Amino acid sequence: MLPRPWSNITRNLFTPSLSRNHENPLGLPLNNARVPPQIPRRGPISGGLPPKRKIPNVKHTVLVSSCKGGVGKSTIATNLAVSLSLLPQRLRVGILDLDVFGPSIPTLMGLKNVEEPGLTQGQSSPSGALIPITNHGIPTMSMAYLLPPAPQSSSSSSSKSDSEPPTNEDTPVVWRGLMVQKAVQQLLFQTDWSAAQTASSGLDVLVVDLPPGTGDIPLSVGQLVDVDSTIIITTSDILSLSDVRRGVAMFRKLEMPLTGLVINNSYFICPNCTERHYLFGGNPNDEQNMFAKGVQAMGMGGDKIVGELPLVVDVGRGGEKGIPYALSGRGDARHDAASKIWQEGMKTIAERIWGDIQTKTTKV
Repeated sequence: MLPRPWSNITRNLFTPSLSRNHENPLGLPLNNARVPPQIPRRGPISGGLPPKRKIPNVKHTVLVSSCKGGVGKSTIATNLAVSLSLLPQRLRVGILDLDVFGPSIPTLMGLKNVEEPGLTQGQSSPSGALIPITNHGIPTMSMAYLLPPAPQSSSSSSSKSDSEPPTNEDTPVVWRGLMVQKAVQQLLFQTDWSAAQTASSGLDVLVVDLPPGTGDIPLSVGQLVDVDSTIIITTSDILSLSDVRRGVAMFRKLEMPLTGLVINNSYFICPNCTERHYLFGGNPNDEQNMFAKGVQAMGMGGDKIVGELPLVVDVGRGGEKGIPYALSGRGDARHDAASKIWQEGMKTIAERIWGDIQTKTTKV
């Protein structure tokens, strides 16, 4: 196990303080070989944005965005990473959790309360970079790994003894925009994916779980990173679609490649029948439906719908247990119709994204 001499320094940075160093919010050792690119301030001195570049030791970057919270974006991101790794090409796949204020990847990947990541020692790569934490064969990095567990309040300690103790995911990140922007740059460019247990030569694909909305974090990624594919997650209702519309406009303005739309929990199939029940009212296959019209209006209809996944209870249960359903549900003969459709749908999404990346790579 690599030593972690920076542990106490890093944890002290997550308490509200006006004297905190915003240039190095994660408290990583200074290393000129791994300096994150800087977004220049506006003004006559600035020469504009730096050119977009690849994430170190990552061949292809896939963004997963939702533009609206609560639609299953992080669940899709983890299952997408697993599905990509299970393709016949046996891709080396990792997950980067950039949802700084609400990280979910540690829970979904069964990595709650793990020890904070170690740092590279400078033998085969520059020292001072974060080492990803691996589970289910997928290396991951998340802000939650760098946080101490939230202190247990007196009210919660006097409640039921069988309640779960606070974890590092319960610790709030109380930062303003500049601190968040710098932390994102460090997570992007100062994580050594070649140091992961299952990816000594780096990653073929990095799945990046973006936070909801169109704020600082997706903007920073869009301005700094050479992205190969972006998928947007939505549920089949008009309210979610209104946020998706803004997200699509942002990605297009940043000239980022949009592979398409994934409609999560689109419908429900009861165990006693094969009929699809569109619980949220939006049927993307009905041209007269308001949801379908909205999808078409923003240019995301037709083959831009890369997946339509049914509501399956075991998907959520798998996430709570820290085992992605794309992994736990493989080859289970007890699957009902909806589960089989979900498994095939997630596989199709992975195939579509990888095929899209390969097509663009061939053209270049």
